[in-house]
Amino acid sequence: MKKEIGLWIDHRKTIIVTLSNEAEEIKRISSHLEKDARPSAGWAAHSGRDYKSEDLQDKRFMGHLDIYYDEVISCIREAESILIFGPGEAKGELKKHLEREGLGGRIVGIETTDKMTDPQIAAKVRQYFLNLK
Repeated sequence: MKKEIGLWIDHRKTIIVTLSNEAEEIKRISSHLEKDARPSAGWAAHSGRDYKSEDLQDKRFMGHLDIYYDEVISCIREAESILIFGPGEAKGELKKHLEREGLGGRIVGIETTDKMTDPQIAAKVRQYFLNLK
């Protein structure tokens, strides 16, 4: 059975749309990250006051994201084709995780998009794979 998957991802949630044999399924995964879990100044900026504290916070954040990406990958592992889209860095980070798992060759596209509703995400995925055929 051919499975095509498109997913919208950011650091807080993933919406996965699976298309297979005319059926469609939508699944939501939450990272359970707090809105302010990321350092307010971002990754590159450091205040110069407490590197150890910031480093520990960055490591915790990245460890949490690793668990989140592993959960996403477990849901899309069986896909033959994967479209990844979303607004920020998470799509590129997921791509790297997929490549480490030997699944990078299944990625058919990566696009930057703004926030979207579930129906908009599903429509984008359907249209993308329809245009590939």
